[in-house]
Amino acid sequence: MTARHDPDRARPTAVVVGGGLAGITAALRLAEADHRVTLVESRPRLGGLAFSFRRGELTVDNGQHVFLRCCTAYRGLIDRLGAGRLVDLQPRLDVPVLGVSADGRRTLGRLRRAGLPVPLHLAGSLATYPHLSPVDRLRVVRAALALKALDLADPALDAISFGDWLRRQGQNAATLAAMWDLVGVATLNATADQTSLALAAMVFKTGLLSDPGASDIGMANVPLGAIHHDAARAELERAGVRVLLRSRAVELKQAEQHAVRLDGGELLTADTVVLAGAQEAAAALLPAGALDRPERLAELGHAPILNVHVVYDRKLLRQPFFAALGSPVQWVFDRTSHSGLAVPGAQYLALSQSAVEDEIELPVAELRARYLPELERLLPAAKGAEVLDFFVTRERTATFAPAPGTAPLRPTARTKVPGLLLAGSWTATGWPATMEGAVRSGHAAADAALTAGRRPVDRGDGRWPR
Repeated sequence: MTARHDPDRARPTAVVVGGGLAGITAALRLAEADHRVTLVESRPRLGGLAFSFRRGELTVDNGQHVFLRCCTAYRGLIDRLGAGRLVDLQPRLDVPVLGVSADGRRTLGRLRRAGLPVPLHLAGSLATYPHLSPVDRLRVVRAALALKALDLADPALDAISFGDWLRRQGQNAATLAAMWDLVGVATLNATADQTSLALAAMVFKTGLLSDPGASDIGMANVPLGAIHHDAARAELERAGVRVLLRSRAVELKQAEQHAVRLDGGELLTADTVVLAGAQEAAAALLPAGALDRPERLAELGHAPILNVHVVYDRKLLRQPFFAALGSPVQWVFDRTSHSGLAVPGAQYLALSQSAVEDEIELPVAELRARYLPELERLLPAAKGAEVLDFFVTRERTATFAPAPGTAPLRPTARTKVPGLLLAGSWTATGWPATMEGAVRSGHAAADAALTAGRRPVDRGDGRWPR
C-alpha cells in the first residue's frame, strides 16, 4: 500500500512567542509564506501594550496611542487587518497647544502645517506661535535646520544627549518646553536631556522634516482592542495561524528542531521561533550563546507612562485633543465616543503622561488631587462640573529608556542560533519604542526567517510586501 502524502508535513513550522504588534506581524508574514504558525500569548488578548479592557459600562484603552502618516509599517498592518475604517488620519497636522500661566491666564496656539514643501510647511504656524517670542521662534528654526543636516547613519549621534545638542544650537528653556519636549516627550517617552540624539533626530527628521504630510496625526476611532485583538485574531485565524491565548512559554529547548514548552505542559516543535515579547521575557528564554552579551538587554531599562481617566457630567472639550504647557498635564484626549459612555451629556477625558518616573507609583488619591485642579486651570468649565469617575492606568515598563548609548544594547532580529529570531520595539529598528517600531521589528524577524542564509531584503518604508 502506498503511504498517503501529507502536504502539511512538508511545510516549514514556526512558533511566535508574544501576541503584540511585533508578534502579530511576524506570524502573518510567516503564514503568508506557507509556514504552519502557532502564536503563543500569555495574556487573554492580543495587542501587547496597546489594548482595551472593560470597566463597568466603559471600554477603556490602557493608554492613548497615536501614529503619524510617516508610520508606514503600522499603517500597512492596519490595512492588512482590514481595519482602515477603524482609524482616522488628519488631512493636515493640527495640534492645539493650550498654555496656562501662573496667574491662570490661558493662551491657545496651534502647530499646523500648510500645503507647502519642507520646511516651509510649518513656517506660517511657527511665525504666529504664541508660546514663543519672535527671537525664540528663530532659535527653533536654527535648530530645525541643523537637525535636517544630521546624518542618521552616524553612530556618534547615539552617544550625545539631545538636550546638550539643542543647547549648543542656541535653544533655551522656553524652546525646550514649547517645542522640543512638547513633541519629544510624547514620542520618545523621555525629556531631551534623557534622550539619545540619534533617536530624537530620527523622530524629528522623519516626522517633521522629511515630507510635508509626515507628521499628520492618526488614531483609532474605536477601542484599540477592536483592531489589535478582534481584527488581528480574525486575520491570523483566516491565515491559518493557531492562536493560543493564556499560554506562557516557559522553556526553549534545542534539538533537531526548536521546542517551546508551555506552562500547561504542551511542547511545540518548530523550524523557526520568534521571541516577540518584552526584552525580559526574551532574555529568560534565550539559550546560551544566542547573543554575545545577553545581560545587556537589562541595561536598556524602562520608561513609564501614566494615564489619568476622568469622566465629567458635561462636555468640557470641543476638540479631539490638545497639548498643554505650563501645567503637569501633557496631552488630553476626548475618549467619549470610543468608550461607549452612555451617560447623556457626559464626557470622558484621558490624560496621557509620558516620562513620569516620579508619579508612576503615586496613590490614586494623590493623583486626583494633583490633576483635577490642573484640568480646572486648563478648562475653567470643569470647576462647576461633577466628576463621575476618576481612575488611572499605569504602564510601568511602557517603553525602553531611549538614553544616550542605547543603540549598542538593541539586538538585531537574527541571533547566533539558526532559526531563532527576536522581535519587539526594543530591537534594532532605528525607531523609538512605538507601534511603528514594533511592526517594523516583526517584519525584520519575518524577513530574516524567510531569507535564512541570505541578506535580508531592506524594504525601507516597512510597508506590507505585495
